[in-house]
Amino acid sequence: MTQTHKILIADPIAADGVEILAKCPTLAVDVMSGLSEADLCARIGDYDALIVRSKTKATKAVIAAGHRLKAIGRAGIGVDNIDLEAATERGIVVFNTPDSNATTTAELALAHLFSLSRNLPQADRSVKSGTWQPARYVGREITGKTVGIIGFGTIGRIFARRCLGLKMHVLVYDPFVTREVVQEVGGVQAELDTLLQQSDYVSLHCPLMDSTRNLLNAGRLARMKPGARLINCARGGLIDEAALFEALKSGHLAGAALDVFAVEPPKDNPLLTLDNVVATPHLGASTEEAQTAVSIKIAEDMVEFFATGTVQNAVNLPRLTSEQFDRTRPYQKLARALGGFLAAIVTEPVSNIEVGLHGRAAECDPRPVTGQALVGLLSKRLTATVNQVNAAFLARRHGIAVREVRSEDSGDYVALLQISATTGKGTISVAGTLLGGRQPRLVRIDDYMVEAVMEGHFLFTRHDDRPGVVGALGGILGRDQINISRMQVGIANGRSEAIGLVGVSGPLPQTALEEIRALPAIHQVAEIEL
Repeated sequence: MTQTHKILIADPIAADGVEILAKCPTLAVDVMSGLSEADLCARIGDYDALIVRSKTKATKAVIAAGHRLKAIGRAGIGVDNIDLEAATERGIVVFNTPDSNATTTAELALAHLFSLSRNLPQADRSVKSGTWQPARYVGREITGKTVGIIGFGTIGRIFARRCLGLKMHVLVYDPFVTREVVQEVGGVQAELDTLLQQSDYVSLHCPLMDSTRNLLNAGRLARMKPGARLINCARGGLIDEAALFEALKSGHLAGAALDVFAVEPPKDNPLLTLDNVVATPHLGASTEEAQTAVSIKIAEDMVEFFATGTVQNAVNLPRLTSEQFDRTRPYQKLARALGGFLAAIVTEPVSNIEVGLHGRAAECDPRPVTGQALVGLLSKRLTATVNQVNAAFLARRHGIAVREVRSEDSGDYVALLQISATTGKGTISVAGTLLGGRQPRLVRIDDYMVEAVMEGHFLFTRHDDRPGVVGALGGILGRDQINISRMQVGIANGRSEAIGLVGVSGPLPQTALEEIRALPAIHQVAEIEL
């Protein structure tokens, strides 16, 4: 019987999005908007997924109450109303729709640029009040002026192209975007202070996080070009509003257009008393087209997540293109199997994990591969649920340092993936490859060469390299009606110890395991299920 997953839509989304979810036979959808935190906590325990916009807060308390939660979807771009740390710790994937309302938000920023340049809101109020003062509202041309864009994601790039089309010069600051990407659009990469000093207009398009909160503080506002104008259609907390008030009141800045505020709605905010401030009520995504687009996209992504377990726009997972995802998928499967195998043969606490991608494997983004290696390792050692979302977090919490290495050298293989675990007694490593580019194979344990299909039940041994060990082992398995599907013995030059890898038909009785451990030649025995 197919399992049904329950989804709670806690903020209004377009009917088209609700219809997509309702038509999916494996999903049951409830729409309940306007819930308080207490109400949401009381209800969320029955649901596998939560969809919000900007109003509902997925707080730590809500996430803790969501015992079944597997996903939180944000119909929009900003996720500051979702406790990402709490969701990540619980292994809940959080995803948004960063591109669906990008054009709409970029166009609003451009509208504000025009409003600031030609004093349009002030002139409108003047005419409607019965006055006619064209000399009072003399504006400035934007052609040839410099606009500084802080944050160069999808919205920032669309805004940049629009400004370039208006014959403006574009400076860009984004520490996570390469110079080549900026140049491809037609902008010039600049340090933040340089951008502030040279720009006639500054427009914010970056997310709100600890590193960007009050990004434009009193010091940076003072470094802005005298007479410059500031536009913020991103997040209110990016600007120190008290410092902005002083910069505008003193005349250092000529104006500011704000679609977002630190506290919304901005009651009793001194900025609203200034005539050189243009304010709008968080209209960035407020077009009919954008409302429909984000609703459809979040619904489609939610359907895909519960159908396949994947989502492209997860904010607490590495973002991959479709091509990158397809390329890494078989290596992720191999990494998880290797991690699970390593967990079974390493008995001491692990302090370091190294994931090495060699040869063709080095062409992959290492992050999802490393994530699956940690899932394989930790899910065998921890009682907590471990998945791709929280694996790195749990590794850090348990004092495990994680390192990734890539090289073109893969020895005798086209591609090789090696995972090494360091304990107080030394380092143990396992390595695997893909047969035909798809089928995982174990090819090495430490210095021992092996060849094993990575599925089913295994018995792993370290034992004296001498006659009779394999026979004794086989005798115990045969007596307990355990079939052997395949068997390999590995030896290494200069070592008196060999390893054994035995494929068996099922789990061994505890008495059989204890009898194998009691054999004089056996140093270690581990039962493995992949």
